[in-house]
Order: sequence, then structure tokens, then C-alpha cells
Amino acid sequence: METSGNTGFKLPGVGQRIVRSVAAVVLCFVVYFLRGEKGIPFYSALAVLQCMQPYQDSTIKMAKNRLTGTFVGAFWGLVVLLVKVYGFSGGFQGNFWEYLLISLFVGVVLYSTVLLQVKSASYFSCVVFLSITVNHIMDENPFLFMFNRVLDTLIGVALALIVNSVHLPRKKNRDTLFVSGIDDTLLTSKNELSPYSKVELNRLIDSGANFTVSTIRTPASVRESLGGVKWKIPVVAMDGAVLYDMNGNSYLRKCQMSAAQTKRITDFLDQEGFGYFSNTVLDDLLVIYYQSLKNEAEKDIFETKRKSPFRNYVKAQGPICENVVYLMLIDRKDKVEALYGKMEAMPWFSEYRMVKTDSEDYPGYTYIKIYHRDATREHMLRCLQKMLNIKKTVTFGSIEGKYDVFVKDCDKDTMVKQLKKLYEPVSLSALHQKN
Repeated sequence: METSGNTGFKLPGVGQRIVRSVAAVVLCFVVYFLRGEKGIPFYSALAVLQCMQPYQDSTIKMAKNRLTGTFVGAFWGLVVLLVKVYGFSGGFQGNFWEYLLISLFVGVVLYSTVLLQVKSASYFSCVVFLSITVNHIMDENPFLFMFNRVLDTLIGVALALIVNSVHLPRKKNRDTLFVSGIDDTLLTSKNELSPYSKVELNRLIDSGANFTVSTIRTPASVRESLGGVKWKIPVVAMDGAVLYDMNGNSYLRKCQMSAAQTKRITDFLDQEGFGYFSNTVLDDLLVIYYQSLKNEAEKDIFETKRKSPFRNYVKAQGPICENVVYLMLIDRKDKVEALYGKMEAMPWFSEYRMVKTDSEDYPGYTYIKIYHRDATREHMLRCLQKMLNIKKTVTFGSIEGKYDVFVKDCDKDTMVKQLKKLYEPVSLSALHQKN
């Protein structure tokens, strides 16, 4: 949905977390009326909003923190009530010594969370403690407030867990490998992963979806652009030259050029006066060799990319021919076109796979990436299928007719929404399917 005018501003969609939070708060007030309007629903609603998290495991973690903090704070609140009401016959109420006592017990509350190894619940503990000992000490029956405070929190936490765990019955297609492109498919036009896509994608992966990406990017670039994704399946990277385990930081498969193939092409490039980057993999480490930086684009790429901890640039004295996954060069378009024409005329041209693309970041410049002829995404995807023992695949991409699912607009979370429909369609038969 867009606002009027030509600003192009798009209102964000209403996510499930908002809908579930509203539903849970409504239930808090329903429970309040069913209890005969006893207690304070504000605390139930507060607990609901704190516990309603994007992921089920984070909801459970927050619920544990909320409950722990409530019980610790309520316990010490009860102690202070007993001391003030019975220990000193109410003589501490309404004077400086009362607040000094409360302040000292704040330290006791905090220290208790340290002893119990629940420091993450310290804030909740103090909030509950202070609400009992400061805001409601003058109530006719502060002990009743303390009881209701705990009960209201328990109600809120329980409702949050229930609402966040309720889903329509869905059949999960765990026998399918879902493979997406990154650019113009999973990332938005601003070259970022939307919050919705990240949350929903991680939820689907956690529930068992066999999801990965196939991209021209290096593993380092995948990590940078898709940070926060909980990878469980290796990714096809470097345009099919490698299969990379994002969790183990290891190259499971590589389709490298032979030393002889590399020497032949580097000798040719040296003879033609072109600079190039030799991307090699040494013991799961990406090392990028270069001899000289001949143009502004090469210099900018070097200065920008070398800052990454997953890329290692090394200046070499001569051509590197061992363990080369691919060569990359960039230069003015007219020069690259002329070079490509010369290479096409060489008898060895068919032994390589050469990809020529105009640069978006450097206008007027063109890339050439040179791989082994068998280094393709299709070949590496078949290797991944064999490794996972999965025969069926569904691919997502931005080129119509090339992929199973065509993503026309990457700014509408289309890829993840389609993945959700294909992986877990609504089905009554899913009521009998084991999770």
C-alpha cells in the first residue's frame, strides 16, 4: 500500500507479532472480567507484551525471565511488608527510614538474581519489588495486591505462550530443497533483508524447512548481506564454484581450475596487460592474490573488501596457479570487450566458463570472472541434493522462466511469502503430522 503523491513511501505491513499481541491483550481483559474484575489487568497486558517475541524459543526465554523476576521481586517485597507492618508495628511507614529500608533491599533483590544465576531477570525483579513496597504499601491490604500482582503476571505469561503457539494446521514439506537467489529476490531494492523476511525465514528454518541460497556472491558477501539468518544447509556460492557451510565456516566442495589451466589464462592476461584477482581457497580460508592494481575500480574494490575478516588479500610477486577457484578482472568496458573477443578466438576458450557483466558500482567498467567450465550453480546444486538425499527442488529467482517461482517485486517479501506457502500449506491432514 502506498500513500498518495509521488513520494514512493510504502507503509509497512501489519505483522503477526502485532496481531498476536492485540489478541493476547484482549484475552487479558476477558480473563479480568471472568474473574469478577479482580486483580489489575494492566500487569497481565504488560507481561503479554514483554513475552510476545518473534520466535517461539525467545518467547519461552522471555517468559522464564518474567516469571523468575516476578517471584524474586514478590518474595523480597513480602519480606519488606512483613518487616514494616509487623516488625515495627507500622512505625516505618511514611518516613525516611522506610525508603532507606526499601533502597537497601533493592541491593538484596539484585544480589539474589546473581546468586540464582538469573541476572537477566534483575530488572523485572526490581520492578515487581518496588511496585509492591513503594506504590501500594499504603493500600488497605498490600498483601492482597502482592498476590494479585503475581497472579496477573502468571496470567499474562500463560496467555502469551498460548497465543504465540497457536497456528493453523499446516503440512510441512520437509522432502523439498528450497533454493533462492539473493539479489532482486531475497534482498530488497535497498540491498537489505527486511525484518519480516528475516524473522519468518528463521522461523521456517527452525521448523524444518530445507532452505539455502545459490548466488554469484562469495561466502563473505553472503554473510554480510544475510546476517542473522540461521543457516542449517550449505550455500551454493561463487556462482557455483563452491559449496560452503556457513556454520562451520568451511568449503565442503570446490570446483577449481587446474594449475595448468590457471597458468595458461594468467599468462594470457599478463601478456595483454590486465590486472586480476586470483580467488583461492587454502584450508577453508579465502585468500585473494593480486600483483598490481591498474585502475581506480581495482583500487576501490581492494580498499573496500580487504576490511572483511572473511577475505584475505595478499600481494603476490607472480601469478598464483594453485587452488584457484576463479579469476576476476575489471576494467573499462571497451578494453574488456576487446579482451573477451581475443579469448573467444583462442582454442582453449571452451575449457573455461567466462562470465562478462557490466558493473553497477563502477559506471563504464565491466567485469570478467573466469571459472572451470564445470563450475556452475546447477552442478553444485546437484551435489548438494546428493549430500542431503533430497530429490525435489523449488527455485526462486528474478528471471522469468528460469526459476520455478518468479519473484517480480523483491520489496514485498514475495520470496519468503511464497516459501511459506510452498513449505507449510494449510492442511487439515497436518493435524496428524508429527512436528
